[in-house]
Amino acid sequence: MHIFSYATEDTTLYEASESMNTGLDEILEVVKKVDDAGVNVNVSRVLVNFDLTHISQSVNRANASASAKYYLNLYDAGSIGLTTSQSLYAYPVSASWLMGRGKYLSSPNVTDGASWAYKDNDTEKTFWVGSTKDTGGSWKEQYRASQSFIHTDTELDMRMDVTNIVNRWFEGTIPNYGFMVKRSGSIGNDDVDLDEGTTDRLGTFKFFSRDTHTIYSPRLEAVWDSSAWSTGSLGNLDAREIEDLQIYSPNLKSKYSTQFDGKLRIVGRPTYPVLTNSPTASAYSIVKYLPSGSLFSIEDNYTEDVIVPFGSGSKISCDSRGNYIDLNTIGLQSQREYKLKIKVVSGSFSGSADTDSEVIDNNLTFKIR
Repeated sequence: MHIFSYATEDTTLYEASESMNTGLDEILEVVKKVDDAGVNVNVSRVLVNFDLTHISQSVNRANASASAKYYLNLYDAGSIGLTTSQSLYAYPVSASWLMGRGKYLSSPNVTDGASWAYKDNDTEKTFWVGSTKDTGGSWKEQYRASQSFIHTDTELDMRMDVTNIVNRWFEGTIPNYGFMVKRSGSIGNDDVDLDEGTTDRLGTFKFFSRDTHTIYSPRLEAVWDSSAWSTGSLGNLDAREIEDLQIYSPNLKSKYSTQFDGKLRIVGRPTYPVLTNSPTASAYSIVKYLPSGSLFSIEDNYTEDVIVPFGSGSKISCDSRGNYIDLNTIGLQSQREYKLKIKVVSGSFSGSADTDSEVIDNNLTFKIR
């Protein structure tokens, strides 16, 4: 199962403009700039928060709290000047903050909202830490997630495993004030041995914010194995049938609401089934089960972006009626069309190590209204 929640708040904190708020900007930036003399360093850090209500309810309802994994997804908006492979880190923010209404380099600067110096605005002037404004936010150092990036990659999307942080929120160990995303560095950026504080020119990561006019808003993703497997009296598809397999879904609808949560039946049969002598059943109506290692994925049918990848959270299930997947549309974006693809793992009947897989695309599409 994959469940999604989209960002409710985000902003970027810029060291170079200590009271500037960018809560309504379309871009989030993790900046590292060094002046021409190689002396003065300026960085930025990203704040992003999510409503965890739906994810928490879904995980608890499935009794999946012990197995669920959580991923922070930020989507590349044209990162520039990355000179070397490097890492970004996510920490739980340790204080509440105000998203604000500003944009980057608005004229005049908007100071109503979180900034490098203040967690609220330039009127209340509530410092992040203690009595100094040169801190750039505050975070829990002991709970950390990270992801490495290869600077030569053409796509620099983030999918960071933040399970350790989200579990602390759900346990009540720490309050949820969202994530701080940054390079390695210290409060106030005064540690010259860490990436933020060195004079190395590292470039700028750019990600789409919640105010983007694209489909790439930040999202938090929960993943767990919701599959179940009981074949009852069904027969299995044999090797010959799998080689010439067609996939269809007898209960797939053309449109779903954003609140659908149910079983979607998946049936595999050869293109030309062997005719039977049965007086009661057509060869085309006989249901057999797919190999037990089979998976599904969900793609955006226009952009071909993978929303639900093949993996542990997209295993196909089986009961006495046949195969099915658990389809939950909460978190899929409205007015988008999606496509289901099926990966059949043909060696999983026997448990053979020499398993073969084939991705089948029979144009199983649906829209979210």
